[in-house]
Amino acid sequence: MPAVEFAYPRDELARIAEAALAQARTLGADAAEVSVSEGRGLSVTVRRGALETLEHHHDKGLSVTVYVGQRQGHASSSDLNPEAIERTVAAAVAIARLTAEDDAAGLPEAQRLADPQRVPDLSLFHPWALEAEAAIELARACEAAALAVDARIANSEGATVSTQAHQFVLANSLGFLAGYPTTAHSLSCSVIAQDEAGMERDHWWDWRRDPLDLEPAETIGRSAGRRAIARLGARRLPTGTYPVVFDHTVSGSLLSHFVHAASGGALYRKSSFLLGKLGERIFSPLVTVLEDPFIAKAPGSAPFDDEGVATAKRTVVAEGVLQGWFLSTYSGRKLGLPSTGNAGGAHNLFVPPTHESREALLREMGRGLLVTELMGHGVNPVTGDYSRGAAGFWVEGGEIVHPVSEITIAGNLLQMFAAIGGVADDARPCHRYRLGSTLIEAMQVAGD
Repeated sequence: MPAVEFAYPRDELARIAEAALAQARTLGADAAEVSVSEGRGLSVTVRRGALETLEHHHDKGLSVTVYVGQRQGHASSSDLNPEAIERTVAAAVAIARLTAEDDAAGLPEAQRLADPQRVPDLSLFHPWALEAEAAIELARACEAAALAVDARIANSEGATVSTQAHQFVLANSLGFLAGYPTTAHSLSCSVIAQDEAGMERDHWWDWRRDPLDLEPAETIGRSAGRRAIARLGARRLPTGTYPVVFDHTVSGSLLSHFVHAASGGALYRKSSFLLGKLGERIFSPLVTVLEDPFIAKAPGSAPFDDEGVATAKRTVVAEGVLQGWFLSTYSGRKLGLPSTGNAGGAHNLFVPPTHESREALLREMGRGLLVTELMGHGVNPVTGDYSRGAAGFWVEGGEIVHPVSEITIAGNLLQMFAAIGGVADDARPCHRYRLGSTLIEAMQVAGD
């Protein structure tokens, strides 16, 4: 796809947003917020050297939220013609007049909004001039590198190349109007290895804002092939309690569970295991969690949140102690707290490492389980109880000795957080939650 292929100039998106706001005022709305967006992309998948899917997409959308007193209405449309804009705004106002009043409803406080004239450039837009033919060849090279790793690579689930570009404008009746473009590019490959004992699959991938930062296609393919071969001959473990290292490919899930529990929606609904924990030690003293929305090219970077509230660097957990929540304007009001600029979710989270590498962490563990894959969704957000299928490797004397599969690991997230014994310096920049390989000193493992 050409380097820049947006159908709407940014000024046109702004004009559409302003027209929708004006229509909302005309129809009697006391306040309104409008988002106008456009996205374009290309995705190809190759399997066994043959093209399996090729997708071009061009999406556009208008999202309108209005407030009539404390009543809220929302409507959206994929049609940006003037008549469609009028119908969408009218629908939002009609809905608002029918809904019940909500004391927490409304736009953010004006002083919390970002300054539209001082929106920093976070280097989030790097278009990729990738035509379909070139994308197909790139996917083929990635898959071929995986298949060439070992004769035991018996099959392929395919290699995929994707490039996406998106732009938006957010405006509200308080005078806020700002937006910016972003890009997202990825390469992935998944293959199946087979020997006399059975089959195992694994994959590798990379995701970047800038295509020049992507790992080479051949590197991704070879990584996928090697990971699949390494899993051949997997065994079950005896049921017991063992130390567990979550590999950096899965450790971010621990932060995602934390973010969900520390988010305003879960808190005001009283469905979080972190209720009443603000100011308490919930992680090991080794763990500090930093939020930084301003990292150049990072997946979670944003100068303002989905409501236009300015984002900020902050310490969410300091040496294990919970310092703050992830709040939107609405959830903050429900809790009697200000927004933290997290409408739409947490931004880039980073946990400073305690160990130089995963190998150092395995030596620290000595004997235990290295988890490289998690399966299922056995996490109770209310109690923190945790139980998931897993696969990985058994470690003796700080060294990997054989692969492991068909096991379940279990615990409670609060106990797991408190039992973190180290974090390796191997977090990947393609993750929104940058947590390196993480040692948990004891978990229940169900196997034989």
